[in-house]
Amino acid sequence: MGSVIKKRRKKTRKHKHKKMLKATRWQRRTK
Repeated sequence: MGSVIKKRRKKTRKHKHKKMLKATRWQRRTK
């Protein structure tokens, strides 16, 4: 069960990274 939680955490981290990348793209467009 511990390994499953670790895997889930890794997936959520990747998702957060994608969201941050999208935000930076929007900022560049506004500039």
